[in-house]
Amino acid sequence: MLTVCSKIVVPYDNSELGKKALVTAMNIAKQDEEIELIVIIVVNIPYTVPYYRMMLEAEISAAQEILNEIEKKLNSIPNKSKSFVLEGNPTETIVNFVKQEDADLVVMGSRGLSGLKEIFLGSVSYNVLQKSTCPVLIVK
Repeated sequence: MLTVCSKIVVPYDNSELGKKALVTAMNIAKQDEEIELIVIIVVNIPYTVPYYRMMLEAEISAAQEILNEIEKKLNSIPNKSKSFVLEGNPTETIVNFVKQEDADLVVMGSRGLSGLKEIFLGSVSYNVLQKSTCPVLIVK
């Protein structure tokens, strides 16, 4: 069997499209037990927010609870898997993590913004697609 990739990173945000992206990544990984699946949640609280430290700790705790649930799902496939809560700008953090892990594929949900909102606001998925060092599969 020809392995297309050996390591998939799934940036996860607990949205419906994020859940769909996770299922897609798991289905890809199931094709070859050698594929490693890594799920990350990026927490980003601006320093200017009042009670920054308290909010950050709460967000990290909530993200870890979500990952605990995801790990139960990941146990249903034979592949090696890991999960991490990361802190920082979502695009930069995802792109740097993908590069550091030498990932072969990123699978993530699209935010679904369209028209002028997409142009002016941008989106994490669009920016990761532009800056990633490996292919990115955007799930809609």
